Amino acid sequence: MRHTIMALFPAFAEVESDKVDDSSKELDWLNNKSFQTGDALSLHSRYLAKNSERLSKKESSVGREVSSEEEQKEEEEEGKVPSKRKKKKSEKKKKKKKKHKKKSGRYSSSGGSDSETIYPSDLKREEEADRPQAAPLASRFSWLDDLQSPTEQPFCVDRKADAANWTYKSLYRGDVARYKRKGSSSLGLDPHKQEVSWDESESNKKHKGGDKKKAADRYFSTVSRQLLRSEPPVPTLPMIPDCSDAISPTSFLPLGYNEDNKGGEMGNRVQTSSVNPLGVYDASTALWLQGKGQQEQTEQQKQDTQTEKSAGLLTGRTEEFNRRLREQPADTQLWIKFIRYQDELTTTAFGGEEEQQGNNSSERRKSSHRAVLEKKLSIAERAVATNPSCVALQLERLRICQELWEPSLLTKEWKKLVFLHPNSAPLWREYLSFTQSYFSNFTVSKVNSAYGKCLSTLSAVRDGSMVSHPALPGIEEDMLDIFTQQCHFLRQSGHSEKAISLFQAMIDFTFYKPDSVRELSTKQQVEFFEPFWDSGEARVGELGARGWKAWMLQQERGGWLQPNEEEEEEEEEDEEEVKDRSQPRHTIWLDVESSREAAQWLPWRPDKAKGQSEEDCEDPDRQVLFDDIGPSLICLSSPELQLRLLLRFLSFLGLPIDCVLSAAPCQPGLLLENLSFLTQGHDLRRPLTSHDLPDLGVNSVGHMTTLQGTRNLAGLGKQGETFVTNVLNMLQPVLPAPHRATLSLSWIQYEKFKVLRCLCGGNKKRLRSQGKRSKRVAKQLLKESDNRSSLVLWREYAHLEWLLGNLDEARKVFTTATAMGGTKSLKSPTLCELCLLWAQLEVEDGEGVQGGGITDVTMTPAVCVLTRLAEGTSSSSSKSLSPVSILKARKSYEQALTAGLSALDSNLHNPQASGKGSLYQQLSVICQRGQEDLLGEKLRLRGLVGCYALFQYLTMGIQAAYAIYNQARERMEVLHRTLILDKQLNSNEEANLASTGANQVAAASSHTSRLHVNRLASECEALAVQQAVLLRYHNSISVFPLAMLRQTLTSSLFTWPSSAPLWSIYVQVENRYHSAGRARRFFHSVTRNNSSVVPRLFAIFAEQQRKQLVDTALRSGFHDAALPILPENGLSNRVRGLFERTISTEMCSHCPLLWRMYMHFLLSDGQVDKAKGIFYKALQNIPWAKGLYMDGVQLFPEHLQEFVDLMTEKELRLRLPLEELDILLED
Repeated sequence: MRHTIMALFPAFAEVESDKVDDSSKELDWLNNKSFQTGDALSLHSRYLAKNSERLSKKESSVGREVSSEEEQKEEEEEGKVPSKRKKKKSEKKKKKKKKHKKKSGRYSSSGGSDSETIYPSDLKREEEADRPQAAPLASRFSWLDDLQSPTEQPFCVDRKADAANWTYKSLYRGDVARYKRKGSSSLGLDPHKQEVSWDESESNKKHKGGDKKKAADRYFSTVSRQLLRSEPPVPTLPMIPDCSDAISPTSFLPLGYNEDNKGGEMGNRVQTSSVNPLGVYDASTALWLQGKGQQEQTEQQKQDTQTEKSAGLLTGRTEEFNRRLREQPADTQLWIKFIRYQDELTTTAFGGEEEQQGNNSSERRKSSHRAVLEKKLSIAERAVATNPSCVALQLERLRICQELWEPSLLTKEWKKLVFLHPNSAPLWREYLSFTQSYFSNFTVSKVNSAYGKCLSTLSAVRDGSMVSHPALPGIEEDMLDIFTQQCHFLRQSGHSEKAISLFQAMIDFTFYKPDSVRELSTKQQVEFFEPFWDSGEARVGELGARGWKAWMLQQERGGWLQPNEEEEEEEEEDEEEVKDRSQPRHTIWLDVESSREAAQWLPWRPDKAKGQSEEDCEDPDRQVLFDDIGPSLICLSSPELQLRLLLRFLSFLGLPIDCVLSAAPCQPGLLLENLSFLTQGHDLRRPLTSHDLPDLGVNSVGHMTTLQGTRNLAGLGKQGETFVTNVLNMLQPVLPAPHRATLSLSWIQYEKFKVLRCLCGGNKKRLRSQGKRSKRVAKQLLKESDNRSSLVLWREYAHLEWLLGNLDEARKVFTTATAMGGTKSLKSPTLCELCLLWAQLEVEDGEGVQGGGITDVTMTPAVCVLTRLAEGTSSSSSKSLSPVSILKARKSYEQALTAGLSALDSNLHNPQASGKGSLYQQLSVICQRGQEDLLGEKLRLRGLVGCYALFQYLTMGIQAAYAIYNQARERMEVLHRTLILDKQLNSNEEANLASTGANQVAAASSHTSRLHVNRLASECEALAVQQAVLLRYHNSISVFPLAMLRQTLTSSLFTWPSSAPLWSIYVQVENRYHSAGRARRFFHSVTRNNSSVVPRLFAIFAEQQRKQLVDTALRSGFHDAALPILPENGLSNRVRGLFERTISTEMCSHCPLLWRMYMHFLLSDGQVDKAKGIFYKALQNIPWAKGLYMDGVQLFPEHLQEFVDLMTEKELRLRLPLEELDILLED
């Protein structure tokens, strides 16, 4: 028998057997001699049989497992066996069996041919192949109705990524199913592989502190905010306030002053015991020390207890209010406090607006706000019923009703109120403010007629025609304020012609009144004045005007003789209004509207020489009828009030005036509309004299442009300048000498102001021509006999020459003027002011002049001027000074300042301290002194103090000058505060004096005393500005710490918070440094206790400048320059917050400049929709401001038609209708 050798690779066994022996010996190492072919075949057959047997066993075991699982579920439903434990045990057994099978299968083997080799990978593959698999899940979405055969698992696995989940951070709400969970299972999960546990373990519950609903609230939650707003429910301090202080608005308890009371009160609250002998532990701590526990309260019980305590405290304050009001029903201030307390009560009880969250938060907020308003209204009506004569309570009631009642009903109530109190000027002001700012019922004609009704009613009260109501003190002054407010209202609404006509009529009615009608009532005088107005005769400011008195006298003699007028006015060639037709339509409309506003502000009068009539006027609105101005004419008996009227007319035309003599308006925020108010004093070429003419922020007539628009003309144009010249030339002969001096000073300052505007413009040709005209006017004024010795006018003329660059000529004028002063030297306030200006100009012009830093101070021109002033000799800067003369000058300055401060104290206190003599004699002394010293020369110490301080600065240093200013300011400010207190104490005496029949004397005395107080306040503010300017100048030319300048500015601004020059300097200084926190805190401290709009405007302006600085640095690309200020983020939100807080105050909500700045800021920040919203909100508060509409056209040009229609509807002056604009563009 042949022995067959099995090959290493069985597939090639036959090939190996056919080979030759010799060849097989060569590959003998590849043969496996121990492996037989028969063995391999038998092994393969046994493997197949074993595999089939294993499959049959697995099928039977699967059936048994399924049945056992069903039985287990039934037992669980019956509650016999806990499911989780059995499930875990069965899973452990299965795992052990599998491991055992794997071990036995891999390592068990039998010898010889009965051994079988089974690998784990084969077993795993076989087990997975034999496992019963569930139906595969679908991979696409489909509707159940579209399926032909229903599937066992109607779910799908979406393996495609959805990019929207990354973009929106959440699923689309339409893809999220809404369901209610029933049972512990979850649909869609594989029960063999996936499971959801809905219950938390006990350890998690203990760790988290229970349910989420019962978790502690964070500090920003609604409950926490309400807790912070609410009053402390339990007094945490020993001192308990009295019942009388329960209605105080403070939310803290004061500390006690008596230790005995403190201990007694604590003993009353906490009982002492063995574990608490001192009574310092609370009840819970005492129980803990005794080893006892306190009954735990649930969270709900704690909240209920807290709410009850808070409600109890609020109820206590309300009860205290009610008790005091029952005892003192006539206390009107207490009623007003109780009305305003309702807002605090609502905020504490229900939370603010941010707490009222949810789906219906806006509706809930509106309903709660309306409920509070109705509650306040009921309290106000009860207060008015108790005090029917109190105007303040009536006003509070109408403010509440403004949000509840319809416009018609509200207007009716206002008319009823002013009908009941026709002699109250403050009430009329409130009524006019309401009529002027109530958009729903606003038109220009309605407001103008309301002004006329107000002035005619007050005139009847003043004349005594209305016997039911007596005239109150100061009624003429109030009438003049209301008249000025009406003129500015007409100017701001675009009706400049009516405003000019009002002033023209008032000037004629006051200064040219015939003697035959002076004793008549105001109404009768107006009836006599109407024929003159309608006669066509020349009025004030027109060529050939003679006045009402001359016209009446000539009419009695038979009328005017018409002279042949040889002078004919040169006809101005009409320039083309549309200069660039390629510009957008809204830009052309703005340019033409502004140019017509600047050229056509005078009322149109028919020229009889040319044969014109009223029908020849192209624009009927340029004609002014007597019915528009007649009711507003008033009588002014006081010469001081007549001068005030004249100065306000000049200010209306754009002339600088004495703010003390003209008196500030009652509501200055209504007139602010020019950005130059915030940027004044920025001229670096004039660091010491840039605040010589402060900017009031009020646009003059003819200047109606957008907020950032510029004026092309320095003055009022050729026609306007002629009008101003005619007015001044006509009025000077009828005024007394002190009033003529005031008028001349305003005129020459106006010429200087126009030169300054040309200097800022940079047009040398225009500056040269304007300089010639201004010098000609100044010389004409100085040639007049009354003005030849006026040092004030000489000072202004010398300054004018200096500004024009004629320094040698200006020095000659200064020298001539000081020689005119004679030997008065330091005793003359005007001479001191002249020398101070000269020295300041020399310091500005000098090079390298530093305080205390030069080698020879005797060679300085400024020191020479100031020393000659102290010596009383002519100031010639060519001569050198000796050190002895400087020492003598310093001594003279010191003695003069001491004497001046003492004289100031005695002059202001002597009339009041003249003993127990007749009060009428004291008042007559005051009036006589006021007429002799109209410009307040005895109160003017700014020149003397300024000269002494500058002299000390140039000779000794900045510390010496600083001490001089502090000494003078401290004395004068203390004196001013004393006068204010005396004025308040004497107000009752003045009222009693007015009621006894001495109205004229009482009015004159009160006016003069107010004039003295205002003059002293002006001097104190001027000294503060001088000190700040000098410190800033020294800081700019030398190394000096900024603390002294900061301290000066902050102390001055706390005293004079409405001083625009001081705020301007403060903003310039603080914006140079990036530490904004100090400035913000200071602004907040000032605005918190002051209702003026001025500090709030400068706070906003400072933040805007800081934001502009940050934006410029970030856009520049040089990050090194931006590093110090990069942490300043959130400036936009801060500026918006300042704007919102400012417009929410009653005093600032009617300021046109504020709203226009807010709108421009939002648009510059890219928030167009919010800027548009602020525009419409501004219309609700300042609907009369035409500049607001022009800003709207500039910022939102697509709404041009809408804004023009709105102006037409509200009767604002529209000089270029859009139909005419289309015709101009077609031509």
